[in-house]
Amino acid sequence: MNKRRSLLFKSVLLLIFLLLIQGANAQKVKISKSNLLPLINTSLQESSEQYQFLMKQAPETTLPRSFEKGKLKATPSDDWVSGFYPGTLFYLYGYSKKVELLNEALQRLKLLEKEQFNTSTHDLGFMMYCSFGNANKIQPKPTYKDIMLNSARSLSSRFNPQVGCIRSWNPGQANSDSSDYLVIIDNMMNLELLLWATKVSGDSSFYKIALDHANTTMKNHFRPDYSSYHVVNYNPTTGSVQKRRTQQGLADESAWARGQAWGLYGFTLMYRETKDPKYLKQAENIANFILNHPTMPADKIPYWDFDAPAGPTTPRDASAGAIISSALIELSGYTKGEPSKKYLSTAEKMLHSLSSPAFRASYGENGGFLLKHSVGSFPHRGEVDVPLNYADYYYVEAMLRYRNLNK
Repeated sequence: MNKRRSLLFKSVLLLIFLLLIQGANAQKVKISKSNLLPLINTSLQESSEQYQFLMKQAPETTLPRSFEKGKLKATPSDDWVSGFYPGTLFYLYGYSKKVELLNEALQRLKLLEKEQFNTSTHDLGFMMYCSFGNANKIQPKPTYKDIMLNSARSLSSRFNPQVGCIRSWNPGQANSDSSDYLVIIDNMMNLELLLWATKVSGDSSFYKIALDHANTTMKNHFRPDYSSYHVVNYNPTTGSVQKRRTQQGLADESAWARGQAWGLYGFTLMYRETKDPKYLKQAENIANFILNHPTMPADKIPYWDFDAPAGPTTPRDASAGAIISSALIELSGYTKGEPSKKYLSTAEKMLHSLSSPAFRASYGENGGFLLKHSVGSFPHRGEVDVPLNYADYYYVEAMLRYRNLNK
């Protein structure tokens, strides 16, 4: 009897101990969130003010892209990054309700309208869904719907059923010719426009193209460790893979950081829109590659390429960090247990880092952009260690997503 009582007593003590640990861990999570949420609210408020500063510097007929050597760098409406500036303005208006931001965003949409008929680019999702898509969420209008449907039709015209993918670059671009059919991992991000188009139009052809592209990309773009090639060159007639290479990474076999971010985000959104578990599994595998990579810095903002030599002189890519953090927040909501906790805690760390003075610019600095230290194309010495409008876009999106989790 005494042994039973002793065993029972020890069991009760063990249970109490475990409950105390669980409570302590819960308290740690609570403390983490309570520290991050005020920081995010402050950063969103400051971001709204910073973009009001940027508005005053922006030329009327082009769109802000970056800030280099003391000068604002702008871009025309047919550039792949053209939709991010108005898209960020809409995001910030949704938070702050500052009418100045809304008016600026609406004014900039006028520059983009003609791109709905642009069939020469695969980036219409970036250009039109990040801009008109965000506008339509705030102030739904039939005009916005028509523009995005036309954009989806233009994007669909680049699909080759024999290859099973939307063509990224045209012959003559990126050292290609008519015997090449180049597809880049970035193209996963443009599928959201097609998935939206099926939902609002009932035309399943958009949906089928998106699925074919995602499935072909999943088959041919990824290595066994779930890192991604940047470029896959297909034979346009047979659909066979001719070569796998990079255009913006360190080497053909390296893991270009922003490319890994595009893949993670793209397959996460594919799961959101289809609920097909194979896309969720793909997103988780990509996330695990990213989060477990030995060169990932302690602050979780990656170097521009995961295979670049780690060190203080190797450029970081805040744009990749922003995209990854936004994707991880969404992915954490589709998973359970320890993976979900890890995805969210890593996103929290990333947002802490991006919102710190190490990456976050003060008011009036950085040309009016929010984040410092992004990399456009290191091999081409293009936009290295500068602000980029898409870094700002996904940073603001990540903050809003995290804030919505904790309302």
